[in-house]
Amino acid sequence: MSVSELILNGFVGVCAPFSLLLIVAGVAIGIVFGAIPGLSATMAVALFIPVTYGMTPGNAMTTLMALYIGGVSGGLISAILLRIPGTPSSVATCFDGYPLAAKGEAAKALGVGIVFSFIGTILSILALMFIAPNLARFAIRFGFFEYFSIAVFSLTMIASLSGDSVIKGVFSGALGFMFATIGMAPIDSSRRFTFGSQELMSGFDVLPVMIGLFAVGEFIVAARTARLETAAAEILAPDMRNVRGFGFSLAEFVGQQWNMFRSALIGIGIGILPGIGGGTSNFLAYSVAKNQSKHPELFGTGIIDGVVAPETANNATIGGALVPLLTLGIPGDTVTAMLLGGLMIHGITPGPMLFDERPDLVYGIFAALTVSAIIMLFMEFYGLRIFVKLLAIPKNILLPVIFCLCAVGAFGLNNRAFDIWAIILFGIIGFGFSVFRVPLPPFILGFILGPMAETNLRRGLMLSRNDFLAVFSSGICIFFLALAFLSLAFTVYRQYIRKGGAGSGS
Repeated sequence: MSVSELILNGFVGVCAPFSLLLIVAGVAIGIVFGAIPGLSATMAVALFIPVTYGMTPGNAMTTLMALYIGGVSGGLISAILLRIPGTPSSVATCFDGYPLAAKGEAAKALGVGIVFSFIGTILSILALMFIAPNLARFAIRFGFFEYFSIAVFSLTMIASLSGDSVIKGVFSGALGFMFATIGMAPIDSSRRFTFGSQELMSGFDVLPVMIGLFAVGEFIVAARTARLETAAAEILAPDMRNVRGFGFSLAEFVGQQWNMFRSALIGIGIGILPGIGGGTSNFLAYSVAKNQSKHPELFGTGIIDGVVAPETANNATIGGALVPLLTLGIPGDTVTAMLLGGLMIHGITPGPMLFDERPDLVYGIFAALTVSAIIMLFMEFYGLRIFVKLLAIPKNILLPVIFCLCAVGAFGLNNRAFDIWAIILFGIIGFGFSVFRVPLPPFILGFILGPMAETNLRRGLMLSRNDFLAVFSSGICIFFLALAFLSLAFTVYRQYIRKGGAGSGS
């Protein structure tokens, strides 16, 4: 059978009434899981794997793919409307999405996020369909030192996300890395900064950290300024009668083409590398968009460039993460690790032979991803006006409800009350950052990427018998370390030019 026939058969199978019903239900549930802080696409897939036991492999994977698509995309709703990332993939969306909503352009921010989430998904599916085997063969060449060099390059983005004060940015990133070291050390499992506490041995999970910094921290800020805000809901709520389509113009769409394709390439590339995922790709795409912009000072004030980059990248990571799963049997992120379990339950072993042994299933997955993305686009488009109505709810009613959902989400992650205390702790830290104007993005970047850099460096040194110069024996390592150096040099140069311009202007 030719590739075109396999693709056609895949779409015929997915467009059957029962399969379409599964996709609609899966996308809707995924969006809800993505939008509620503390829940995520990973949790949605994990909870629904048992539901697929009695299904055929095709219908099971159709359901799980729909949950995956809906879960990743749904995170933009709370990120834009509430400044609370629904999933780790939506953290960078808060930086410009929420300020854009605060200007009364919530519909525009949501429309931009929805459309470019869809485009990022479609571009990654095309990459998955046509270049997956070749990309996977390249990704398998990455070893411990290669991952370390990628982490170092990504950590240099702290400088570009630091705002006006690089010192505060570096402090924020270092503090994030410090909190990430709490618990059992990688490789030798020694206890670090646990102070005799059994709860701290497991460290802090990324979701409670983000919920605390963004959600609980926001609640404290809102409570502190409650008397100063007479009608916050009316200020934020846009007039939907003047909104047409997705809320932005064709000229604005065309103006984002390079940003879109660049961010999609970043998302696909990060997705292919096992163990990184959308939590990193959305930051990296946002940082690159800011560095490449002619007006980087506008980032963080509410511009669509800062919504396009993370939303295109985190959805492009979907197809990228499926590349190593389907071609090598290696999960690209936490969701695909769950999908690997779903495949194994149905007696399917992903790997190079899967394309020859079960092409019907593989192309059925491609078709399910595509149809799920289209349904996600329509579902979120017609829900646009419903989402925006959240802004009309008074904060004294909305925030306590959101806080309860955050607590439930944090507890449900690992079934331990410690995570509820963790969101309160990081909420206080987030409030402190707000008061002293310390940027939050470097903290998250240090928390996520610090352990990745440490773990892969230690593994690489064990393999090379503590020869650090082995880092420079790989062309891939040299390439990413050179990029890291150029990124730092460019940031320092830009800061120097900016201060020089400000000095001459004064």
